[in-house]
Amino acid sequence: MKLARRRLEEPQIGLTPLIDVVFLLLIFFMVTTTFVEDAGLTLQLPIAGAEPAEPEALPEVVVDAGGNPHVDGHRLVSRDALMAALADMVDRSQALRVRADARASHQSVVTVMDAAAAAGFGRIDIATQPQPSDDNS
Repeated sequence: MKLARRRLEEPQIGLTPLIDVVFLLLIFFMVTTTFVEDAGLTLQLPIAGAEPAEPEALPEVVVDAGGNPHVDGHRLVSRDALMAALADMVDRSQALRVRADARASHQSVVTVMDAAAAAGFGRIDIATQPQPSDDNS
């Protein structure tokens, strides 16, 4: 039995479905995009060469070289403990001073700043503690 051979036609790619998909993606991304500015903390950086101001009596969180926060001399082992200690501070209209060891990681300082923002502090002063000198004189 001899079967008739069909001619092979090259497949054609239609551009209309591709254009439809591109427009659908464009509409999807336009609808899902947010244009809201996230609330942030205002930082007041010191001016280089300025005379150091007399330190105010501010509530203070100290971050040691290992990245552990301390409030009133007590080491806090978790973020929840830090949040509770910051929530116990009465006057949140004042700035919170974050004093970090020069060897502390940036992430540990940022964690303290995030907890302070969540506790309601609007201003944060950042200070560093100098590394201890190894002079044997």
